Amino acid sequence: MIDGLECFVTVVELGSLSRAAVQLEMAVSSVSRKIDALEEELGARLLLRSSRQVLLTDAGERFLPRARNILAELADGRNAVQELDVEPRGLLTVTAPAAFGRLHVAPAIASFLQRHPLIEVDLHVSDDVVDLSARRVDVAVRAGVLPASDLVATHLAGMNRVVSASPAYLEKHGWPASPEDLLNHECLTVNGRVPPRGWWRFQGVNGYQPLPVKGRLRCDDTDSLLHAAINGAGIVHLANWLASDAIVAGQLVPVFPMLPIENDATLRRDPNEPAIHAVHMPGRSNQAKAQLLIRHLREYFGSPAYWDVAMLAAGAAERRPRKM
Repeated sequence: MIDGLECFVTVVELGSLSRAAVQLEMAVSSVSRKIDALEEELGARLLLRSSRQVLLTDAGERFLPRARNILAELADGRNAVQELDVEPRGLLTVTAPAAFGRLHVAPAIASFLQRHPLIEVDLHVSDDVVDLSARRVDVAVRAGVLPASDLVATHLAGMNRVVSASPAYLEKHGWPASPEDLLNHECLTVNGRVPPRGWWRFQGVNGYQPLPVKGRLRCDDTDSLLHAAINGAGIVHLANWLASDAIVAGQLVPVFPMLPIENDATLRRDPNEPAIHAVHMPGRSNQAKAQLLIRHLREYFGSPAYWDVAMLAAGAAERRPRKM
C-alpha cells in the first residue's frame, strides 16, 4: 500500500503518470498498476486518467491530504529509527520561562550536552509564550495550565505553591495559625498582570477563591518577591520549584504544613491544575532529538521532582516553632 500511496501523491504533484514514473524510476505501467491496487484496496476511484491529463476525483481530493500525512509520518518514523543507531547531532531550539529556565532547565541542558557532545542547543528564557511554528522552536518548557492545542505535551513535574516567610519576619510579626490569618500580615503580591494560578488560594478556604491579602510591596516579578521575602519584607506564596532553594538554605520557612509529594506513577493529573510540561510540534524533522531532550528533562527533574525531595529532606516541614 505504501508504494501505491507514493505513486498516487507523486502523480498528483507532477500532473502526469510519465513524469511520476521518471521521478520514481519506474515504468509507467508499474505506476499505473500500483495506483489501481490502491484504488481497489480503498474501494474508490482516486484519479481520472487519460493520455493527456490526470484529474483528482472527489474521493481523491479527500484522500490526498491523508496520504501525504501517512507518508510524512512514515518518513519521521524512519528517521527516528535510523537516529537510534548513530550519535545524535545537530541543533535544538528550546524555550523556557525565565525563572524556571535559569534555575532548572539550564542545568538540565548542561547535563544533556555532556551526554550528547554532537548536539547544540539554543536556549531562550522568557515569560513570553512563543509560537513554536513561527519561531521554529523544537521544545518549549511551560509552567502552569496548558491551553488546548495541537502540540504534543509531556508532563515533567507537578507544581504547587508554598506559603513562606523569613525567620526574622516570623519572629517579629508572629506565625499565622491558618490561611485566614494571612489577612493580618504583610503579604507580597503581584501587580501589573494577572496573578499566577493558585495565588493565595487554599482548599476549603474562601470557596477556593484568592484571599484578599494586602501588603506594602507589590511587584510584577516573582523572583524579586522571593528575594524581598528572604530579606524580611513579608509572607510570599511561591511555586515549589522557586521557593525550594531558599527553604532548604533556611532563608525562608514554610508557614503551613507542606503538601505530601507524589511520584509520577501515583500522581492524578488534573489538566486544569498547573504543572510543568514540555511541548513540541508533531512531525518536525528534529522530533527524535526533541524527544531525547524531553526524556532527559524527565530523568533530570526526577519523580518526585528533586526540589520537593530537597525541601522534605532538609526537614523544612518541621521548622514551625512549638507552641508554648
